[in-house]
Amino acid sequence: MIRRNARPRAYAPDPDSPGLGCDAPDCTAMGEYRAPKSRNDLRHYWWFCLNHVRAYNAAWDYYKGATPGEIEAALRSDTAWQRPTWPLGRLGTAAWGDEMLRDPLHVLAAAGLRGTARHPPEQTPAELREPLATLGLSWPTTLAAVKTRYKELAKRHHPDANGGDRTSEERLKTINLAYATLRNRLNPLTHAAAG
Repeated sequence: MIRRNARPRAYAPDPDSPGLGCDAPDCTAMGEYRAPKSRNDLRHYWWFCLNHVRAYNAAWDYYKGATPGEIEAALRSDTAWQRPTWPLGRLGTAAWGDEMLRDPLHVLAAAGLRGTARHPPEQTPAELREPLATLGLSWPTTLAAVKTRYKELAKRHHPDANGGDRTSEERLKTINLAYATLRNRLNPLTHAAAG
């Protein structure tokens, strides 16, 4: 059994035709095919017979009478489906306020993608307040900032740099614990594995 395609052919008459005569002068055939009146008026149509719509389409030039600048603007508009666009970075994260961009899991802050706005102190996670104070950092912070601050403090308080001082050794242990806590929290891989 041969199955036929149910789709109408491209030259099938338009089912929405008004049933009037062809709009071409001196033509008595029925106007069953629509064609736009102009590029500025694409929603109003001429109704032609098959022969005249073929001739109209062959002679149709959408850009006829347009300047090169108008043609370029139309082509650029068509690449974005006639929707407004902006250059990259013009309306990026700097234009977003903290109330518009919520980061309850602190993923953006950990990755360093958060803007310059700071969280109020009450939004600092409770388990990170003491480690941040130990390293002398404020929330939000990045893993890179924590590492830099840790290296600086570890060099300063290492017992070898202080002649074996027991106070420096205890201070270094506290710094190591604070660094480990912040590193585990700010490192997305270890934080995801723990959660």
